[in-house]
Amino acid sequence: MFDFSAEAGFIGLFVASFISATMLPGGSEVVLIAVIHKHPEMLLQAVAVATAGNTLGGMTSYLLGRLIPNRADGRAVIWLHRYGYWALLFSWIPLFGDALCVAAGWLRFNPVISLILFAIGKLFRYVLVAGGWTWLQSLLQ
Repeated sequence: MFDFSAEAGFIGLFVASFISATMLPGGSEVVLIAVIHKHPEMLLQAVAVATAGNTLGGMTSYLLGRLIPNRADGRAVIWLHRYGYWALLFSWIPLFGDALCVAAGWLRFNPVISLILFAIGKLFRYVLVAGGWTWLQSLLQ
């Protein structure tokens, strides 16, 4: 595996997590696993960095949604109309979650509440990935 410092890993993880929260393809889970594998003592910090990057990326999508002047349709808008703010907990789901972030901005959801719910959902995602990796490693040893 590659040799990198924790700081370099965190920078790469933040960038990958940020990009993964936009409509651009990203592989933040792979980067998270690489950082945890190389620096297992930094597990909590790695999850925090990934969550922060992905949450800020989600807020970028939210802000882009606020720029949409016309009527928008789609599954994400229907979900938000039906379930309200609670649907934002699913912002971690690839592609669909990105659309939720944009739709939340377009619907002018409160940005602070949106940010908090994005962060909770995205934290859940990275805790699952990190926990799954840690569990898998314990089985292999």
